[in-house]
Amino acid sequence: MTNLARLGFYVSVIAALTTAAAGPGVRLEIWDFITGFGVLRWGAYSALAAAAVSLISLALARGPGARRARILAVHGVLFGLLAFAVPWSHRYSAYNLPPIHDISTDLENPPGFVELLAERADAPNPSEYGGPEIASQQRAAYPDIAPLRFPDPPPRVFEAALDSAAQLGWRIVAADSGQGRIEASDRTFWFGFVDDVAIRLQPAEAGTRVDLRSVSRVGRGDAGANAARIRAFSERLRQALEG
Repeated sequence: MTNLARLGFYVSVIAALTTAAAGPGVRLEIWDFITGFGVLRWGAYSALAAAAVSLISLALARGPGARRARILAVHGVLFGLLAFAVPWSHRYSAYNLPPIHDISTDLENPPGFVELLAERADAPNPSEYGGPEIASQQRAAYPDIAPLRFPDPPPRVFEAALDSAAQLGWRIVAADSGQGRIEASDRTFWFGFVDDVAIRLQPAEAGTRVDLRSVSRVGRGDAGANAARIRAFSERLRQALEG
């Protein structure tokens, strides 16, 4: 049984390393994101199989070497389940969200890109907004995403918005205070997917209205990344202006 426990343990470790490498491999351009998802998927399958083998070896551990077999088996189960749980939770989250990758606070007239159009020229996802169908799915999934309104004048809000984007680690591509336009890009944590952000400021009766649009360059769905980015920016901007 020690050999079976050893097999389960080693496979679980390899599976954990494989799933962990899926994202960095894309970031470092070792493989494309499609291959990265394949590495992640097979790593998760291997991790589940390793956990099952380790569990069997734990149940069968008897006689000489049983203690060592149990230790290896327990670690094999833990590593295997952990390596499987991370990609499974990500997939589960994505499954329960609409397959959209373009989120905007203004669904009638979303902020557009100017400077970033050149960078997005070869991106699989277009820069043009998808229209009513995308808007309908966003309303159902992210009803809290809405325009931001502040009593402060546009110049103050613009500076606070620019600082907030920089504090979040976004790469600022354009900042035109006269037009009230900020363009930036951000990368997702694990796979390093590039998402682009357009921020538009407009004078309003009681101060300034701020609209954001966050769009992924690749991928049909974004697993909620763009909505989360807008929420994070909104909170940071509110704190800067109200704090």
